[in-house]
Amino acid sequence: MVSVTHAVDRDAVAPPIELLAEGLMPIERAAVERALAFAAEVYEERVLGTGEPVWTHSLGCALIVASLRLDVDTRIAALLFSVEAYREDAREKIETDFGESVLRLVTGLRKLNRLRTLTRVAAAAPAPELRAQIETLRKMLLAMVEDIRVVLLRLASRTQTLRYYTNIDNERRQSTAREALDIYAPLANRLGVWQLKWELEDLSFRFLEPDTYRRIAGMLDERRSEREEFIQNAIARLREELSAIGIKAEIYGRPKHIYSIYNKMCAKKIGFSQVYDIRALRVLVDEVRDCYTVLGIVHQIWRPINKEYDDYISRPKGNNYQSLHTAVLAGDGRALEVQVRTHAMHRHAELGVAAHWRYKEGVAAGGSAYDDKIALLRSLLSWKDEVAGSVRWLEQLKQAALDDMVYALTPQGRVVDLPRGATPVDFAYRLHTDLGHRCRGAKVDGHLVPLNTVLENGQTVEIVSAKEGGPSRDWLDARQGYAVSAHARRKIRQYFSAQGEEDLLARGRSHVARELQRDGHGQQNIETLAARLGFKSADALYLAAGRGEVGQRALQMAMREVETAADDAKPEIIVSRSRSGNSAGKVLIVGVGNLLTSLSRCCKPAPPDAIKGFVTRGRGVSIHRVDCRDFRHLAERHPERIIAAEWGGQAQDGQQSAFPVDIAVQAMDRQGLLRDISELLLRERINVTAVNTQSKKSIASMRFTLEVGGVAQLQNALNLIRGVKGVLEARRG
Repeated sequence: MVSVTHAVDRDAVAPPIELLAEGLMPIERAAVERALAFAAEVYEERVLGTGEPVWTHSLGCALIVASLRLDVDTRIAALLFSVEAYREDAREKIETDFGESVLRLVTGLRKLNRLRTLTRVAAAAPAPELRAQIETLRKMLLAMVEDIRVVLLRLASRTQTLRYYTNIDNERRQSTAREALDIYAPLANRLGVWQLKWELEDLSFRFLEPDTYRRIAGMLDERRSEREEFIQNAIARLREELSAIGIKAEIYGRPKHIYSIYNKMCAKKIGFSQVYDIRALRVLVDEVRDCYTVLGIVHQIWRPINKEYDDYISRPKGNNYQSLHTAVLAGDGRALEVQVRTHAMHRHAELGVAAHWRYKEGVAAGGSAYDDKIALLRSLLSWKDEVAGSVRWLEQLKQAALDDMVYALTPQGRVVDLPRGATPVDFAYRLHTDLGHRCRGAKVDGHLVPLNTVLENGQTVEIVSAKEGGPSRDWLDARQGYAVSAHARRKIRQYFSAQGEEDLLARGRSHVARELQRDGHGQQNIETLAARLGFKSADALYLAAGRGEVGQRALQMAMREVETAADDAKPEIIVSRSRSGNSAGKVLIVGVGNLLTSLSRCCKPAPPDAIKGFVTRGRGVSIHRVDCRDFRHLAERHPERIIAAEWGGQAQDGQQSAFPVDIAVQAMDRQGLLRDISELLLRERINVTAVNTQSKKSIASMRFTLEVGGVAQLQNALNLIRGVKGVLEARRG
């Protein structure tokens, strides 16, 4: 609000009290007169941020509310909507002179001002999110008020602002029109306030697409008043014909507004001349048979247009919408659409799953509580002409607020919908599961609050999170009230379930590794080992081992079978021929010449380890360390295939022979750890052929495959690695 002076001709804008108080009791009329005098005193020449005089705006809103036949409190609230901005004692004055109900309406209307910022944020959202954000904003508007009449006041206020902009070229006109088209016109449509819906749409369209608006308006080639006169004449003609044959019918209609014409042309990709429902009638009767009788009378009075007849009674639409649609040409050649349905069909179409707004706005049919309450509100509004001012209608209207959801905001203005009673923990999980896990605190409207604080509509929530970590088990305690939403509680339970699985994995991995190391086996064939034991993956084996389902003997037997199969299938590295072979000989087979040899993968022997050979089937001799448990197992089963072996001397070219050896390193994880170990090995002129590293809970587990000249060089390398900062253990793998 801006408190500047602006010359206003009060006599020019002062409305007749008869319009403002139409349909009211004398005592209510007197209250409206007092409100007029109070508003005139407070507003003086002040203007709104839009540039419109406050006095003019309040009178316009009050006249719109009066045209909707709303109660006296709503009309007075429209007049006094802004007095709080200009008088410190306004709240006390309103409550004393006009009652608590008027004060609640005025306060509720001012609460909705924050939607101006939210709409701009939603309009800037990426296209995939825009529709969802706008729909959530519509729901938030309804949820933020305890009395649905506040929404009707807001609709009236926005309509009055757009009326003012028709004569003023204001920089805010475009953004206001976009807000009205995205938020308020659909709400007016859903609530069944048709006279505001079409005016909001037409005025918004006029400001957003001025050239298109003028083109369609020009194609109509007639004034709105002329079209309305045409509709009234058509209604009178049809009513006379139906009365003559004794059919009782309710007939109403109005000219189709420009924005609706534009939408139909775009949706159906047709020209203006093919839009036959620019002028439309709707006929409501009691019985289905009367629908077809009325249709026959319509076709007798006016000439039907070919291919413009649809029977949705015998063939309902997918959402069970039922009605007869036809288009005819009047005597002067102008097209007229006529819809005929029973009162029951009309109630279903207006208030049920086939409600008009569903197929117009493309919303899927459903049975949510939100939709049910919209239907209730529309039914209440449809009663206003019969029961305006009745206590029953007012009480039901007040209680029709959508109170099953809470709409909170992120600091960036995104609207988040939550179940009523939700807390910052629910809010965090609604944004992202990981944010929920790491949630450690929250600010609501800039103030730190406990995590079990119940959120209210319109509050801005900022989550304070840790870099890592998980939820507390206390969050699942319903008595402490941390997590209310089913979504948050499900994610918390999943987290702790996964943590239990991680513990099992770690326990099983440690058990399998310990058993394999005890027997001198390597880790390279763990997937094959899992398959041999009937598991789909190594993780499945680890989980079973962690649960105690795989014992020590089963692991030993399976690993021996794997190693035996590997020895029988293919040697890993071809090392040399015998002494009589080429100059690269490394292993000597005693008493035999020119044999293919390979170093066993289970123990990876290196000089000066004591070694022996095992004759494989067609793949030469596999060389094992004498203390290798796999070798001892093979020797027990096939003693006839064991042969003596020893390490050969230096190669004839003078180069030292290299042997692949695995080493395992455990260290505190830090940046540069792998680089430091690699540089150390490089300085020692040790070639690294493979590296595998994993980090969990700040502990790095590393496996290297090195090429060394013998055990002495390997032991020296291990001693140097143990001296690297953070290394906890370095050993032969």
